[in-house]
Amino acid sequence: MQSKSKVYEMDMCHGPLFSKLLLFAVPLMLSGILQLLFNAMDIIVVGRFAGSQALAAVGATSALIHLLVNAFIGVSVGANVLTARAFATDNGKDLYETVHTAIASALLGGVMLMAAGVAVSEVLLTAMGTPGDVLAQAVLYMRIYFCGMPFFLVYNFGAAILNAVGDTRRPLYFLSLAGVTNIIINLILVVVFHMGVAGVAIATVISQGVSAALIVGALCRAGGGYRLLPKELRIKGEKLVRMLRIGLPAGIQGMFINFSNVMIQSTINTFGSVAMAGYTAAGNIDGFLYVTVNAVTQTCLCFTGQNIGVGNYRRADRILAECVGIVVVLGSVLGVSIYLGGGFLLQAYTTDPRVIAHGLERLQVTCIPYFLAGMMDLLPSALRARGHSIAPMLVSLSGVCLFRIFWILCIFPNWRTLLCLYISYPVTWFLTMSIHWLCFYRVRRGEKRREKEMLI
Repeated sequence: MQSKSKVYEMDMCHGPLFSKLLLFAVPLMLSGILQLLFNAMDIIVVGRFAGSQALAAVGATSALIHLLVNAFIGVSVGANVLTARAFATDNGKDLYETVHTAIASALLGGVMLMAAGVAVSEVLLTAMGTPGDVLAQAVLYMRIYFCGMPFFLVYNFGAAILNAVGDTRRPLYFLSLAGVTNIIINLILVVVFHMGVAGVAIATVISQGVSAALIVGALCRAGGGYRLLPKELRIKGEKLVRMLRIGLPAGIQGMFINFSNVMIQSTINTFGSVAMAGYTAAGNIDGFLYVTVNAVTQTCLCFTGQNIGVGNYRRADRILAECVGIVVVLGSVLGVSIYLGGGFLLQAYTTDPRVIAHGLERLQVTCIPYFLAGMMDLLPSALRARGHSIAPMLVSLSGVCLFRIFWILCIFPNWRTLLCLYISYPVTWFLTMSIHWLCFYRVRRGEKRREKEMLI
């Protein structure tokens, strides 16, 4: 009889490709969309029932939270790639050690992040120039939010493991249950008990605990080499080093890109709480575009990782080509749709016409060319699955982070408007994507040369 975990696994190295890519990616898209819907409920509830200052307070923490957590999330990319390779080659010992090292690392990293977030929240938010009428609420939200970091990282690392073996459905189910929990607790704490940003943060921590418990339960019940045995949790140095070698550059890249976003957020803060609220609402809507194309990026990472693991480079090429097509179509269709319906969507977050006007200004610049951002993220995934992490990190740091900082320091002062800030997004997407293509071409040419040498 087929084990329950086998039902969720997928053979990524054989059979029809396009249908499997979609079968894998769609649950990831739905997971991301659901997660954003639940996050949007946080923003909607706090904006509707606690006011625009509370909405601005939650928004003021977003870039900073991403800055602090990205290094650890990057390591989960390394866990995904190592799990995919071990699973594809049926290396039980390697798979077992990878899974236990990944979850142990997530727990340790979560505790470290929790301590850091609680300790430095006020200092960093003050350094960002968070307005005085928003600062106290932003600090409170961020400190409570970071208490859930162990849950957050365990879920993300666990989901990376399940995704690597082809299981994207169970993380979707778990996220759905956790999200419903989040909404119910949100409404109780904010609407009934009037707890404002504290209520939203507490609801988030509880829902993260639910999702982490469910993902750990699934791993403990799994068959094969990726079954988790809590008593065996320990960090294998060699496995951690390999995870860090693949994933840490991605995490550092994410940190520095979010540092540039923190600078943009700091600049937005100088326009006042109304502009901050509009930026927050529009950013949440932009997030739906991000999670949709990011699902394709994760699909490319998992499929390429397994196929490179068994030496199937030609199938890996097809994976990238078909993922590019999916990203362009999805990004273009959804981007235009959100651009056309931006005013209606923003009304779900706030009834303040000034906030809506500020939100529309961002959406008008970022939505239509969003497929460029998808391609910019897709190519580094194809490279990391091949074991190349440093080059995509350096390209992204130069093309996104450094150029955005240059834009803020040198171009923005001569045209001091929000529109000028927002234009920096599509410009850096195109620049970075173009350089990533050159890097991928060079790496693939080297692979083909080595393949020919092996045949001689």
